[in-house]
Amino acid sequence: MISYLQIENLSKSYGDKVLFTDINFGVLQGQKIALIAKNGTGKTSLLNIIAGKDSQDSGDITFRKDIKLGYLEQIPEMDENNTVINELFNSTDPVLSVIRDYEKMVESGQEDGMTEILEKMDLHKAWDYEVKVKQILSKLKITNFDQPISQLSGGQKKRVGMAKVLITDPDFLILDEPTNHLDLEMIEWLEEYLKKSKGTLLMVTHDRYFLDRVCNEIIEMDSNSIHSYKGNYTYYLEKREERILNQNAEAGKAKSLLKTEQEWMRRMPQARATKAKSRIDAFYELKKKAQQGYWEDKMDIDIKSARLGKKILEFDNLYKSFGDLKILEDFSYKFQRGEKIGIIGKNGTGKSTFLNIITQNIEADSGNIEIGETVVYGYYKQDGIKINENQKIIEVIKEIAESIDLGNGKEMSASQFLEYFLFPTKTQYNLVSKLSGGEKRRLYLMTVLMKNPNFLILDEPTNDLDIMTLNVLEDYLMNFKGCLIIVSHDRYFMDKVVEHMFVFEGQGKIRNFPGNYTIYRDTQAEEEQKQKQVEKPVKVKKEKPKSTTKTKMSFNEKREFEQLEKDMESLNEEKEELETAMSSGTLSNDDLMTKSGRIQEVIDLIDEKEMRWLELSEIGN
Repeated sequence: MISYLQIENLSKSYGDKVLFTDINFGVLQGQKIALIAKNGTGKTSLLNIIAGKDSQDSGDITFRKDIKLGYLEQIPEMDENNTVINELFNSTDPVLSVIRDYEKMVESGQEDGMTEILEKMDLHKAWDYEVKVKQILSKLKITNFDQPISQLSGGQKKRVGMAKVLITDPDFLILDEPTNHLDLEMIEWLEEYLKKSKGTLLMVTHDRYFLDRVCNEIIEMDSNSIHSYKGNYTYYLEKREERILNQNAEAGKAKSLLKTEQEWMRRMPQARATKAKSRIDAFYELKKKAQQGYWEDKMDIDIKSARLGKKILEFDNLYKSFGDLKILEDFSYKFQRGEKIGIIGKNGTGKSTFLNIITQNIEADSGNIEIGETVVYGYYKQDGIKINENQKIIEVIKEIAESIDLGNGKEMSASQFLEYFLFPTKTQYNLVSKLSGGEKRRLYLMTVLMKNPNFLILDEPTNDLDIMTLNVLEDYLMNFKGCLIIVSHDRYFMDKVVEHMFVFEGQGKIRNFPGNYTIYRDTQAEEEQKQKQVEKPVKVKKEKPKSTTKTKMSFNEKREFEQLEKDMESLNEEKEELETAMSSGTLSNDDLMTKSGRIQEVIDLIDEKEMRWLELSEIGN
């Protein structure tokens, strides 16, 4: 296979913080690789270095010549003064440049120079390319091309950045947390798009279903070492466990032998200076091996929760709208102790607004909310909190409490609490500014949980957290005795933690569904299938067994054969008409989208009828 990328002895530090040292790996054409590592170990820095956005301290990066690289950063860089269309087509790619000029002329109604542009579109075969571009923009819900980038939300900018990368059709795609800020519908579309793509992929993501379904190799960066696993995420978990068990077994044997060798070193001072140099060297190698056991830090967050009374939270006929946009319409619900509810829905359907109504940061237009006297909220907001970057990590925690109540008369100091959250003692006096985005998220999570809440509200808690932290957070939430509401696009996380769903369907409609995310999606798929069967009933015809020696068409087959020829002629004429209309430059964006969708349907029908025509033609007359 052809090598697209080779990394050799790559090292990177920021001041006294070493991210990675002398790492080596390669990417071959067609591979779909995920990079996994703990927060703060340099995943994003590594991608930035590979993409040329940052420089390494030492080592070599070698790309295959003439490959087109596409890079989606975790927070895409954009010109705030650009409109969406200008930012999307801000490229030196000749095909994109032609499409950009064509779009501008269509939008403005300009006719002067249109003939020349149409000739360029034909020359670069840009029509098919434009159809693909329109499909990508449509799936990512990018429709207002004239909106300034400065007016977009973080999620909208992420989608524009995603579209900008995908429409260039790169040979080698690098993605840093591509599912952050995308809703579930878009994530599932992107998942299918990348699965079907023949391109090469290197990405960082915490979405484990995404990893399982898209990637065919996992690279784990751990303690300055690279471990490669030829398989998806499920395979990686299995083989990683085997590696750790073997590593610990070898370290255990080395420790047993080390006791003997240490005794020899103490008893033989003369030998150390003269005759046993090889044994002394072997002793230090053995000592190094004994220290290489793998004992992961365990985050123990079984913290005492405030007692939850009989009455918790009750909604009665709630209404909430912003102008014509309905968020809640006659919504009622009574929370029970220990309920774990997941909230899903498209962006803009009011999920975060709902959380703010629960916590009384926003008032409902009408209806009644009753909150039990014992309820203590712990609210993890999607946009985080403002932490003083010049504070030390331990100061952030001590500002909330010097110690944490664990129940049964036990307490934990702020420093011990940080240890449990994987902030070792030696790092606790570092400034917050030195933390990675994921480490800051973990610190923020600490500030929520340490207040002993009995009703947790988590708005997109999985963004920027590493997989190791997510696994432990899931364990904690599964054992949490209070009430829990989670808004998340992480399907794996939702499946493990929640047992009930609120599905925000838009315009105030909320579906109350008993079950986790996968059960909901399976149920939804079954409902859609049944609906299709109702709309298009399938007639099952009883056919006589076909003779294997059949040489002539039946009367009905002859009629079908003649009709197929007429249908194919008609469809080919429609295809030509659609192509002419799409290249005329007179269509609006909506008409262009409609016709680009129809032309794909026509092409599929032609293929289907041609296959049947060939089957019948083999029978003969």
